[in-house]
Amino acid sequence: QVQLVESGGGSVQAGGSLRLSCVISELDGRSRCVGWFRQVPGKERVGVGRISFGVSFEDSSADYVDSVRGRFTISFEKHKRTVFLQMTSLKPEDSGVYYCAAAPVGYCTAAFLVRPPSVAVWGQGTEVSVSN
Repeated sequence: QVQLVESGGGSVQAGGSLRLSCVISELDGRSRCVGWFRQVPGKERVGVGRISFGVSFEDSSADYVDSVRGRFTISFEKHKRTVFLQMTSLKPEDSGVYYCAAAPVGYCTAAFLVRPPSVAVWGQGTEVSVSN
């Protein structure tokens, strides 16, 4: 079973930056698609971006939802088995608990961020608070 551990959340003022980390226990076919999601109390998780990997995890491609495109960047360091979510120009509406989720690459379409598959594995989340 692939396991994910997020970290890096915190409290910042609007306009600030944070970098979230998602450490992946196993780099294999079950984790070639990793997405980042945000959830606020009483609402469903909302996808913010995803990254898909080639078979050897040497190549990758990232995509973002419109609300964060240009402000958030997803990157990967293979030797650390870690996917990062660099968040800049943060807004109060970016606040929430951020989760990463992993799934096989066949699920790595835009739909992954809207309706994650039941096979997706989730981390425990890390909280981000952005204040004015």
